[in-house]
Amino acid sequence: MKIGIEGQRLFRKKKHGMDMVALELIRNLQQIDHENEYVVFVKPDEDDQVLTESENLTIHPIAGGPYPIWEQVKLPKAAAEEQCDLLHCTSNTAPTSSKVPIMITLHDIIYLESLSIIKKSGTWYQKLGNLYRRWNVPKVVKKSKRIITVSEFEKERIRDFFGFADNDSRLEAVYNGVSEHFQPVRDSAKLGEVKNKYGLPDEFLFFLGNTDPKKNTEGVMEAYSQYVKETEQPLPLVLLDYEEKLLDQLLRSKGIEDIKSQIILPGYVVNKDLPAIYSMSVIFLYPSLRESFGIPMLEAMSCGTPVITSNTSSMPEVSGGAAKIVNPYSIDEIKEAIKELATNEEKRNELIEQGYNQAAKFTWKSMAEKVLQIYKDVVNNQKK
Repeated sequence: MKIGIEGQRLFRKKKHGMDMVALELIRNLQQIDHENEYVVFVKPDEDDQVLTESENLTIHPIAGGPYPIWEQVKLPKAAAEEQCDLLHCTSNTAPTSSKVPIMITLHDIIYLESLSIIKKSGTWYQKLGNLYRRWNVPKVVKKSKRIITVSEFEKERIRDFFGFADNDSRLEAVYNGVSEHFQPVRDSAKLGEVKNKYGLPDEFLFFLGNTDPKKNTEGVMEAYSQYVKETEQPLPLVLLDYEEKLLDQLLRSKGIEDIKSQIILPGYVVNKDLPAIYSMSVIFLYPSLRESFGIPMLEAMSCGTPVITSNTSSMPEVSGGAAKIVNPYSIDEIKEAIKELATNEEKRNELIEQGYNQAAKFTWKSMAEKVLQIYKDVVNNQKK
């Protein structure tokens, strides 16, 4: 069989969650499956060459343009020209009309839910993206031969929202994995290199904040402010992927500008440097309001970093009791969890050991094997 895989964003330099999931899926399929052919459709606007062709994998660049045109017009045309048996769209949306049967990875349906904080906040780019998804997803869900999502929690959300019957086999949950390079970094030279590259202190709290409202950046900043005020020697906070002007606006709106001197803003960090940053962190903060999975939790656990996360959505399912759980809407709970773990080495070590065991349950190879079986089932059913 010949499988087309949408990898529109794979060659951009600043890759995020869904991009990395698609990349790991493709890399692992390339390694484990030598019977079938794969065609990866990419947008060559940037050239971060993260994939190489092989006997079982071809890269098909499709010239750029606005994303809706690329996805709705150019992608299905290219998949038909390649005579694919199936087109797997990996990032929540897909062509609404395609001669090639469609399968979709629906990571989440947050943009379809009534969470006012999600709908009313965020950048204009995020709002436009959500508008496109709200138009697209209900249409492609009806037409997709198979829909995979990333957790049992999200599977139930999708099932309830779209009214799937309990016995509808089109909807499946397939867990994400953790990349093998996420391991404790103990090489002092490597740690020193990353520390100097990003201007990091010796010890710190680590938070992957961005402008997506679900990440709860406002709540974390307020909790951190209280922690700083109540602690004699507070740990500094490393805040990734966040612009200084946006931080200034946030702190000013909350009246907590005084904590800015405690916050380090390294900007975007390339994936290969993240294990060293996790390894230097005393605590990883992940008290999101809503997640469909939560790969960063497992990355931190794999690197031996204790995690604070939320009691909402998929996070208890994925963290599996190996993290400090808080109510993400409670500033006081987040603050108290930081204070506890920052001062209680025994508790940190307990979570570190539990985290190693939990993270080991999630591999990209296992994920790719399950997706491969789904490809086979869908294509075989098409031929009947």
